[in-house]
Amino acid sequence: MIRSLFRLLGLVLLAAGFVFVIYDGTKSIADQTIYISKFSQTWAGIHQQSLLAAQAAVEKNAAWLWATVIHPVLDQPTWLVLGTLGLILILIGRKKKPLIGYAR
Repeated sequence: MIRSLFRLLGLVLLAAGFVFVIYDGTKSIADQTIYISKFSQTWAGIHQQSLLAAQAAVEKNAAWLWATVIHPVLDQPTWLVLGTLGLILILIGRKKKPLIGYAR
C-alpha cells in the first residue's frame, strides 16, 4: 500500500517536472532568451507564507541546515527538483526483485 502511494506520488512529481520543462521551454522560445524558473520562485508563487514559515522553522531548529542544504536546493531549476524527488520516490516504491532459488 505504501509502495503504491510512493510510486503514485513519484509519478505525479515526475509529471510536474516535465510540465515545468515544457513551461520553461515555451517561455524561452516566446521571449527568445533562456528562461529557467527557480524552485524558490515557483514555491513563492504558489504560497509565499509557507516558504517563509518553513524557513523560520528550519532556522529556529538548525540554522546551518538552511544555508548549507535547503537554500542551494531552492536555487535549482524547478523541473530538476521535482524530477529528482519523483525519481527517488519511484525507486523507493518499486517492487522488490524475487529471490532466485528460494521457494515461497
